[in-house]
Amino acid sequence: MILVTGGTGLVGAHLLLNLLEKGEQIRAIHRKTSRLDSVEKVFNYYTSAGSSLFRQIDWVIADINDIPALESAFENITHVYHAAALISFDPNQFENLLKINAEGTANLVNVCIKHEVEKLCYVSTIGTIGKSINSTIANENNEWNDQHVNVYAKAKYEAEMEVWRASQEGLSVVMVNPGVILGPGFWETGTGALFTAANKGYSFYPPGGTGFVTVHDVVRLMIALMDSSIENERFIAVAENLTFKNILTRLALGLGKTPPKRQLKFWQLELGRIFDIVRSSLTRSGRKITRSSIHSLKHRDHYDNDKVKTVLNFEFETLDVTIAFSCQQFLKEYS
Repeated sequence: MILVTGGTGLVGAHLLLNLLEKGEQIRAIHRKTSRLDSVEKVFNYYTSAGSSLFRQIDWVIADINDIPALESAFENITHVYHAAALISFDPNQFENLLKINAEGTANLVNVCIKHEVEKLCYVSTIGTIGKSINSTIANENNEWNDQHVNVYAKAKYEAEMEVWRASQEGLSVVMVNPGVILGPGFWETGTGALFTAANKGYSFYPPGGTGFVTVHDVVRLMIALMDSSIENERFIAVAENLTFKNILTRLALGLGKTPPKRQLKFWQLELGRIFDIVRSSLTRSGRKITRSSIHSLKHRDHYDNDKVKTVLNFEFETLDVTIAFSCQQFLKEYS
């Protein structure tokens, strides 16, 4: 049986659907506060049998920081996909990010080792790939450097260290480092918020750029790695390196909005950061614009996907099909 963590998120929901369509037996853990109906909704985007497939999942209430509950969920488990994570770029959330992403991952891999799990797939982030000097293309061999790195990536890097530690203790692991993941559903959180932002018709765009990939490619890659004999390797999952102007234009056109025309100036980004500090202090809500996020918005990063293409003969799909489908679903829900 396969165990999936993070099944109530964008990647996890699509992973569950793909595994069920393959006929796999699935157990998925979730917290008491998780909304399972969001997963069923994603299933129904793709198939009329979505609700029927959804009911085949063995849902278990367990938190990755609740070791007794985690232990119970591992009965008869042979393979684990670990996609659960707290996503936040607020520096004030760093301790929580470490608690959930790093300590939680440590708990998970320890239980994997104890229960002699055959293989683990860990979903990390492109943010843990070391930055390249002079804007050269970054690959899996780049050395980690935490300069200008956001707190989410720092916590995920610590989680990666727990996964590699487990590999030294006998657990077979594979790791995927996706760029910005595009796909339908979860419009208010994570990368789904890109569609919500594009739908507002903002006229400004940030000057930088990064790597993008569809949720379908991330899931296909995860399953392909788990089905292969490959172990103790990481793979960048980026289909295209794009400017923020390019991706926001594609989203805006897909949603029937006017694409952004004016590039944000550096001083505007800094002013936005100051206003964000004030807003956060007054409302006691999380930070949204930080020094590290401004650095990311100002600079363009490029990522090399040759390794996965060569090792797995993997071909990435065009972003346009998924963008069009996602925009269609968004408009159905919000028009």
